[in-house]
Amino acid sequence: MATTSSPITAEPQGIAPTQIPEPPLARFLFADTRLAWFWLIVRLYCGWQWLEAGYEKVTNPTWFGPNAGSSLTGFVNGALQKATGTHPDVMDWYANFLQAFVLPNAVLFSNLVSIGELLVGVGLIVGALTGVAAFFGTVMNANYLFAGTVSTNPLLFILGTWLVLAWRVGGWWGLDRWLLPLLGTPWAPGRLRQKS
Repeated sequence: MATTSSPITAEPQGIAPTQIPEPPLARFLFADTRLAWFWLIVRLYCGWQWLEAGYEKVTNPTWFGPNAGSSLTGFVNGALQKATGTHPDVMDWYANFLQAFVLPNAVLFSNLVSIGELLVGVGLIVGALTGVAAFFGTVMNANYLFAGTVSTNPLLFILGTWLVLAWRVGGWWGLDRWLLPLLGTPWAPGRLRQKS
């Protein structure tokens, strides 16, 4: 009795596939170097937004340095005020996290946010570890959104998520063109980790 293969799974019927092939459109959008120019534009826009925000914080003593924390404390207290009512802008679990963990460590978090925004901006602008930089940018965007701040966060979150998906070509016109083959990935060692 002959078995037929499903065009989606390319596996004999009755056997569960372990991988579903990537659709051609997804491959074109997120893995084809012909779209590197598009990801360069997205990367530079996001990078500039992060660099500008990070630079503003790093040069502000209420955000960065040994006396930092007052601006972050004000931001967190504003978020905690949005955690009341029938449909609060800030969810209870996040308000508890802010109150129990962020406020007591305001200086540490203020410095981390300042440096983090700056590093994400630099990484995206020069195209170095683009997927990693975009991932950490989206983590910060998500936290700002959880804290009830909209501003540019939804747009940067969406674009950052796309950059994470396009990590293979997002930095093609940048340092990743040389860094990724050199460093590799956890599942495919680069030239630095290959045995001689």
